[in-house]
Amino acid sequence: MNKPAILSTVVVAATAAFVLLTPTAASAQAEPTGRDFGQHVAECAQTMGLDGGHNPGMHQGFSNWDGLPC
Repeated sequence: MNKPAILSTVVVAATAAFVLLTPTAASAQAEPTGRDFGQHVAECAQTMGLDGGHNPGMHQGFSNWDGLPC
């Protein structure tokens, strides 16, 4: 093989490796899960307490939780 062919092969391989190993924005910011909501409820109960004014039901549960902390 000549030098330009080797160089282009190396560039293509390096580019492919970079693309495959670079995390995407979607994977970096995953949607909250039910487990995350449970952790949120536990943290709220321990740090600020739950009462009639602030409780998991005020978000209508996990389905309407915005993912924000207490």
